[in-house]
Amino acid sequence: MEKRVLGIILSIVGIIGLIIAAIAIINGTGSNKGIKEILVFSILGAIFFFSGIGLIRNTSDKAT
Repeated sequence: MEKRVLGIILSIVGIIGLIIAAIAIINGTGSNKGIKEILVFSILGAIFFFSGIGLIRNTSDKAT
């Protein structure tokens, strides 16, 4: 059960990172700092999101 909770938390953090990247894209910052910000948030958001989803899918609940 703990792995599923961790997977849910990772997925939520990933979604938040992707939302921040989307907001940065919409605001349209044209500087190098803005591009780096978009790349960092989108890459980290995707990593957290997909690792969380993978953890949820690969964890089986066993009745104890």
